[in-house]
Amino acid sequence: MKIAMIGTGYVGLVSGVCFSDFGHDVTCVDKDLDKIALLERGEVPIFEPGLDRLMAKNVEAGRLNFTTDLEQAIDGAGAIFIAVGTPTRRGDGHADLTYVMAAAEEIARVAKDYVVIVTKSTVPVGTNRQVKQVVKKANPDLEFDVASNPEFLREGAAIDDFMKPDRVVVGVQTERAADVMADIYRPLYLRDFPIVTTDLESAEMIKYAANAFLATKITFINEIAALCERTGADVKKVAQGMGLDGRIGNKFLHAGPGYGGSCFPKDTKALARIGQDHSLPLQIVEKVITVNEEVKRRMIDKLLDLCEGSFNGKTIAVLGVTFKPNTDDMRDAPSLTIIPALVGGGAKVRVADPQGRHEGEALLPGVVWQEDPYKCVNNADLLVILTEWNEFRALDLKRLAKKMAVPRLADLRNIYSVKDAKQAGFEAYESIGRAGFTRQNTT
Repeated sequence: MKIAMIGTGYVGLVSGVCFSDFGHDVTCVDKDLDKIALLERGEVPIFEPGLDRLMAKNVEAGRLNFTTDLEQAIDGAGAIFIAVGTPTRRGDGHADLTYVMAAAEEIARVAKDYVVIVTKSTVPVGTNRQVKQVVKKANPDLEFDVASNPEFLREGAAIDDFMKPDRVVVGVQTERAADVMADIYRPLYLRDFPIVTTDLESAEMIKYAANAFLATKITFINEIAALCERTGADVKKVAQGMGLDGRIGNKFLHAGPGYGGSCFPKDTKALARIGQDHSLPLQIVEKVITVNEEVKRRMIDKLLDLCEGSFNGKTIAVLGVTFKPNTDDMRDAPSLTIIPALVGGGAKVRVADPQGRHEGEALLPGVVWQEDPYKCVNNADLLVILTEWNEFRALDLKRLAKKMAVPRLADLRNIYSVKDAKQAGFEAYESIGRAGFTRQNTT
């Protein structure tokens, strides 16, 4: 089948490349001339492991193309995917559907034959019906269907998630649209991956409900971590004991400095707003949003205690600024709350991250970027681990401690242990939900 993918951001590019690897003829279209030129040169504008190789393979096979010409992209297409951004709208927390509706109207203007218009972007319940109205108004004679096909891709593991999904969710109104979507996902159906076919509203809700639930698990374990610190319990052992219960599971039970990224922050806010609009406040989701912000602020207090009550004049080294490893995504990363507090408090901040500098330089003014973690900590008064990149999981702690002016470690991803830190010569160590130590308390 010929497929057009509108939008070459994270979702659109990964989806387009993977669909082409299924054997479909895919054209990715974007208004950004520079981005399309970059893609045509074989360069990938985002960091996603394996995406560059898979893209090159399918471009060479003639199944994957890039253009700024929408009419060319959708000519003869059986399905047109809308994969544009839906950021949080300023002022009210709603998902901003400006780009989605603009894409729908542009499709209507140039489409000629029957096509299924598929919303891949994360959108509030009722959006696909709005898309249908927009297309009908712009082109009353066009024969088309709409479908909802939310994505469930983890940044850093997106290709594997697309090729080996837990499930594929498809919302449709007609059998004809269902058949088209079944043809698109036939390679997964043949390998017995679950395809959940439902109505439009349910498909839209599944995406939000799933992300809100995962955000709730993260926030829950972060609150338990705070209580563990007060009671002497070890949150890693607590999470392990919880996760072995099949009804709970061990995923998303890793305590840390709060969730971030492109999905959880905006999707929880949008879902909370949907509840308010329907006079049914989602109290758990609203509390999750509040607590997640409190978690980030609690990290700042933890660092302040390690710095004896003041950041002023301290040199602080930070390892990791992206919201998670294996991505260059900085959206709503905890670093965007924590590092400005350090700089604002008068600290000299050095930062190292394998992929974060490209976006981070504009988002984190006032910091000095280093390529090497050992250079980053030279003469530092505090080392903070914010992102659990593999590069930071097996550091030579003794070497780090010797290079620091005052060897203090804030391990906000629980990579290391108290024993590791003590043996390496650190004078103070703090993590999340576990006992730490200082010179005054070395037991």
